[in-house]
Amino acid sequence: MTDTNKTATLNLKGQTYELPILSPSAGPDVLDIRKLYGQADVFTYDPGFTSTASCESTITYIDGEAGVLLHRGYPIDQLAGQSHFLEVCYLLLYGELPSAAQLEDFESRVTNHTMVHEQMHRFFTGFRRDAHPMAIMVGVVGAMSAFYHDSTDISDPWQREVATIRLIAKMPTIAAMAYKYTVGQPFVYPRNDLDYASNFLRMCFSVPAEDYQVDPILSRAMDRIFTLHADHEQNASTSTVRLASSSGANPFACIAAGIACLWGPSHGGANQACLEMLKEIGTPDRIPEFIARAKDKNDPFRLMGFGHRVYKNFDPRATVMKQSADEVLDLLGVENNPILATAKELEQQALADPYFAEKKLFPNVDFYSGIILEAMGFPTSMFTPIFALSRTVGWISQWKEMIEDPAMKIGRPRQLYTGATQRDYVDVEKR
Repeated sequence: MTDTNKTATLNLKGQTYELPILSPSAGPDVLDIRKLYGQADVFTYDPGFTSTASCESTITYIDGEAGVLLHRGYPIDQLAGQSHFLEVCYLLLYGELPSAAQLEDFESRVTNHTMVHEQMHRFFTGFRRDAHPMAIMVGVVGAMSAFYHDSTDISDPWQREVATIRLIAKMPTIAAMAYKYTVGQPFVYPRNDLDYASNFLRMCFSVPAEDYQVDPILSRAMDRIFTLHADHEQNASTSTVRLASSSGANPFACIAAGIACLWGPSHGGANQACLEMLKEIGTPDRIPEFIARAKDKNDPFRLMGFGHRVYKNFDPRATVMKQSADEVLDLLGVENNPILATAKELEQQALADPYFAEKKLFPNVDFYSGIILEAMGFPTSMFTPIFALSRTVGWISQWKEMIEDPAMKIGRPRQLYTGATQRDYVDVEKR
């Protein structure tokens, strides 16, 4: 961030105020209003903070109009196509792509910390057997501060590093345990001879009676899902993590707060909503009916998995995810799965329809990721936990950046108060 030496002039109640204009390395200029309240006794009003820069960051940049997503300057399609998840984790955390030695050391540290404290197994039994996996994730990740209290001092750089590795390493194990618990199967311990994605798939689908052999195509698709969801700038859950961490809360509590926010259907639940829509459509022959409904302004129905709040062009993550979806469906087939057959036909019809092209309602990353996870055998209840596992490194990167920022202050949004003004209390007998 640089001061442009330019200002914007605000005329208010006969007074003139000069607002500094800051220039980022990419994106629109920013009006600095930090001193506005003190000088002019006025707040700004921005519901949802959609026009407000809440922080300075060097991690992720999005240009929604152009369909651009960069992590530390590297395009997401290059990272997803040529790199792998743990290398992207290193990039997000430390700012640069690792050398071969650095990557080997980082992967070793993550791999050797994937097991969870044995007492955590008993912690799971406190949940009802039909608990939603996200409910379990929120509780268990929050409870990590009780099991790993030797890495909760945020003022200690080494403890921050230990907490970082622990969260990235153990999140797949916790997510897999949440899944196993809800389907009534025994927990599966991680294995150090498997890569990150393969380890997660095995922990989810292996059983004592029969081991699970991970297909490399499925492992690669899983790795891409992790990579494509690793970070996405200052979204709702990331902002939640930053707000929680601004109070000095420990890292496990902050990540649990992010998971709770991600649980919302408007955020992390989008791919689940997409699959539920496909189930509602049912079969490919009903697609024209639902496309017609999506075009009808008087019909509340809309196609889930198409378009994006930020991207007004093709979602750059969707291009890579579509390739994985095609590979997975070629491997597993769609003949016996009407949901996947409907998804493939819906994609073709929507892309060929001028209405969706004009409205820029292209299939997004949630559309394709839901198809892949359904084909792999995951229930829709696991879609958001997998998203949380993927996004953990982004949350931690943002948390680390905020903790190390000398300008950090506790978050304290203001409000436009429209309630009653001061009034006197009346005794209950006189009301």
